[in-house]
Amino acid sequence: MPGNRLRRSLRKPTAASEAPLPGAAPADGRASAGGARVVAEQRVGPRLVDLTIASPALDRTAKVRLLTPEGWDQRRPKHRWPVFYLLHGCCATYDSWTSETDVETLPQLRHVLVVMPEAGEVGFYSNWWNGGAGGPPAWETFHLRELRTLLERHYGAGHRRVVAGLSMGGFGALTYAARHPGMFRAAASYSGTVHPLSDPQGLMGLIAEFGEDPLDLWGDPVAQRRIWEAHDPYFLAKRLRATPVFLSCGNGAAGPFDPPGTFDEIEAYLLDMNQVLATRLRAVGVRLTTDFYGPGSHSWPYWERELHRSLPLLLRALAGGR
Repeated sequence: MPGNRLRRSLRKPTAASEAPLPGAAPADGRASAGGARVVAEQRVGPRLVDLTIASPALDRTAKVRLLTPEGWDQRRPKHRWPVFYLLHGCCATYDSWTSETDVETLPQLRHVLVVMPEAGEVGFYSNWWNGGAGGPPAWETFHLRELRTLLERHYGAGHRRVVAGLSMGGFGALTYAARHPGMFRAAASYSGTVHPLSDPQGLMGLIAEFGEDPLDLWGDPVAQRRIWEAHDPYFLAKRLRATPVFLSCGNGAAGPFDPPGTFDEIEAYLLDMNQVLATRLRAVGVRLTTDFYGPGSHSWPYWERELHRSLPLLLRALAGGR
């Protein structure tokens, strides 16, 4: 991965409201799942609700933004909505998708519960190895056990789920779907870091830029190669055979949303690993859709566009079967 830091998202302030949330879980710590508790709820838009969760897996509180479906406030106690996990990338956080894209206004998502959880600047959607000791941060446990259970118990989340993400979140979408077969009906990655072992030093350098010990994530890529492979979508490809996958990436050249004559080495770098992964997924029989769209940088306008392009695949998966 190129040594220069991925550009930080420019997050716009969002007006908040203290309006009560009809039928929602109490925000006094009584909503619990394995010790995780919702300690605060805040409505920040007509359909947006922010949760603050005290998480044993993280040993701290973390934020989650919900884009709620129409009728959610008046929901019947046993009503369940399909769930779309939408994951942020490096340097961003739980509110980035709503501050940087039009996801909040998409009519296709009026009847879906969209879940946008905090995942750390370089958390990489993993339970960190920490020299073999484990312990916080355990992002995978937080997202797929603590948060999922809270949403199902108290916020109307059903058992039909899909997952998508950008950059680091694209990695998260694929590794979560592969490591937990059957949990997600489809997965989409936009400009994702989808084959970390193709350049472990690049990933470790990025983590070090943020002041973390890169060995704490999955250990040494040689001595702990088994752990790296257990998180790398390339090596988990066979576990995605039952999961439709959408992969997209640009080539770094100036595209329609970029200043003329610019070149983004990050996006070009990520295209190489996405193409390698695409070849591997096809070889093992994964139902793969790709959009390697040529000119385009590692930036939000392209991820917004790719969200739109992947929605038919994701929503078909949510609608199909039981």
